[in-house]
Amino acid sequence: MTSDSLAAKVRELASRKGALILAHNYQIAEVQDVADFVGDSLELAKKAAEVRSDLILFCGVRFMAETAKILSPDALVLEPDPNAGCPMANMLNARQLQHLKDLHPDAVVVTYVNSSAEVKALSDVCCTSGNALKVVAGIPADKEIIFVPDKSLGAYVSGMLNRKLIFWDGYCPTHHRITPDAVRQARRDHPNAKVIVHPECTPDVTAVADEVASTAGILRYAISSTAKEFVIGTEIGLLHRLAIENPGKFFYPVTRFADCPNMKLNTLEKLLWSLEDMQYEVTVPANIADKARTALNRMLEYV
Repeated sequence: MTSDSLAAKVRELASRKGALILAHNYQIAEVQDVADFVGDSLELAKKAAEVRSDLILFCGVRFMAETAKILSPDALVLEPDPNAGCPMANMLNARQLQHLKDLHPDAVVVTYVNSSAEVKALSDVCCTSGNALKVVAGIPADKEIIFVPDKSLGAYVSGMLNRKLIFWDGYCPTHHRITPDAVRQARRDHPNAKVIVHPECTPDVTAVADEVASTAGILRYAISSTAKEFVIGTEIGLLHRLAIENPGKFFYPVTRFADCPNMKLNTLEKLLWSLEDMQYEVTVPANIADKARTALNRMLEYV
């Protein structure tokens, strides 16, 4: 079966079953193209909170599907591949966060949305790369802040706001494959290009970029900029949407190694099988979901 016929079959079955297909910007091109809505973590969280569909097929990684379930508790949420996890989210569990909270009992816990439901449930407020600066800036200056799990995003926020944060030693392996040397080489290869990188990159990478932004921010920058060429420092799946939304402009990855294997697990075949067999259902225990929902709803106030 060709990709086009598979896509048509997925769309027909989704329509018949009333399924809303949500996909992250890092999904493979074929999955993005078949989705009803494509976005970054913040946009997908907003969409999940607004959704009126009884069935959501979520194409991303596990923590994103959990977030959709938490924010749309009455919907049946399916993930095409239950093995699509997030290494960063796995770097911090609830026991470890509780220990950190015990060491800093008066601190406000700001948790990046790239985290498990159990970790979100122990948090005061969640954030995404798109609104982390707003979230942290909204916390009184006399309060200690625990920022987990991404130390690179935390370092970017800390530097931008000149504010000390308590970090956890978590990070995104995919974004850490983007190096300053790779950025410098990309500049030599494309001297007229603007360099835009994601704040999950290491501080020595964000320091040599022209712009630092979330995936949604990168998309906005590319559309509004008068430049014609861009070097992109994030997961390479974003280049597909950038090219579609910006005809006549050219986009180059800092490195082809910025490829998340977990994001690439979802395929059209798996979407079709998931809809045919109504698998794999995402569930979150009510006591965890209720607490995590509070932190996520606070995040959605900063949009």
